Amino acid sequence: MPALHRRSRLVRAAAVALAAGALLAGCTSATPGPPAEQGSQAGSSAAAGASATASSHGDHAAAGSVAVAALQPGERWITLSMPGGAYRPQAEAGGTDDYRCILLDPKLTRDSFLSGVVLEPGNPNLVHHAILYRADPEQVGAAKAKDAADPRLGWSCFGGPGLPGNDTDLGGLNSAPWVAAWATSGGEQRFAAGTGQRVRAGTRLILQMHYNLLNGAGADDTTVKLRVAAPGARLQPLQTMLLPAPVELPCPAGDTGPLCVREASVVDVMRRFGTNSGRVVAGLQLLCDGSFSNPRSGPTQTCGRPVSETMQLRAVAGHMHLLGRSIRIDLTRQDGTSQRLLDIKAWDFDDQRATVLPETVTVHAGDRLQVTCTHDAGLRRKLPALAKLPPRYVVWGEGSSDEMCLGIVSYTQP
Repeated sequence: MPALHRRSRLVRAAAVALAAGALLAGCTSATPGPPAEQGSQAGSSAAAGASATASSHGDHAAAGSVAVAALQPGERWITLSMPGGAYRPQAEAGGTDDYRCILLDPKLTRDSFLSGVVLEPGNPNLVHHAILYRADPEQVGAAKAKDAADPRLGWSCFGGPGLPGNDTDLGGLNSAPWVAAWATSGGEQRFAAGTGQRVRAGTRLILQMHYNLLNGAGADDTTVKLRVAAPGARLQPLQTMLLPAPVELPCPAGDTGPLCVREASVVDVMRRFGTNSGRVVAGLQLLCDGSFSNPRSGPTQTCGRPVSETMQLRAVAGHMHLLGRSIRIDLTRQDGTSQRLLDIKAWDFDDQRATVLPETVTVHAGDRLQVTCTHDAGLRRKLPALAKLPPRYVVWGEGSSDEMCLGIVSYTQP
């Protein structure tokens, strides 16, 4: 029985890790996907802001095509460009999406904190979203090996960077921690006051770019700028919790075709993005107490996750793709009381800013966080980017024409 229990925990953990890596979409809006603070405009990425909260307050200075806040005393910029110049995305397996992981070296010789990050997309028409991961010094060798094994810039990385994780319970699927994320137009992410992203000396960063080739072809020379906190800054390290839920969206009444059969649609997702994509679809059913053989389908899907330790919630965000209608995140405490942390009633993919909580929310082990998403399959007929594609049963997938349901929680530990 103990072995069976451990296997169950591993499968559930793997489902979380796979679904998280597949994201984006964690995308942030200046964001995340974030990171711009709700009510401000610093970009259009939102989901990615799980690890960050962004603010557009303060004096601004130009940083290429993106407006950024002026450096505070002791802060400095590190600018990271595409190694070797521009990259020309190429879709794989007959798909229309290219997920590319690009290894960046900030050349940090001492432990530091990042107080903000800026993404300047070189070709916004191609950029669906971007996630910045951290490769700790013990992971750098594996990242370099992946980079060297692929003849093109970086390496193909549907689902995430694919590095060995630090958490052995994830069977190596924990990959690399998030730093920030953006959708479409990039922008600046400023982390909440008193918090930051801790990076050790020798750390590398991995920029995962999701290119949507439905919008055409071309080259991209996206740039990342790191706002490095003043030496000796005492900041609380930010962490990210991802809350994925299944997507099980049948074809609307009147639409027919081979991909309206769920099994065929899942096989197509696996063809385009690899076998791990099928594991995500199945793993989300296990994680969310669903059924492998007869999953509950419909426009609204939900999934909860118990909290295992005391956390101080700082910001929340959601991530879906073009069929999203609404998303919310709820906290239910052990005593039965509840609190709505995020409530986006009209989803806008191009405005995925994080919501900075007006007050820090402390949660304890045994409390539960839950994400709920509503999608609209009928939008496939109406949106120019999707209208020419064949009808399909939509499941969780990494492509611009697929869907996701992801809650993103930024927190610190007391």
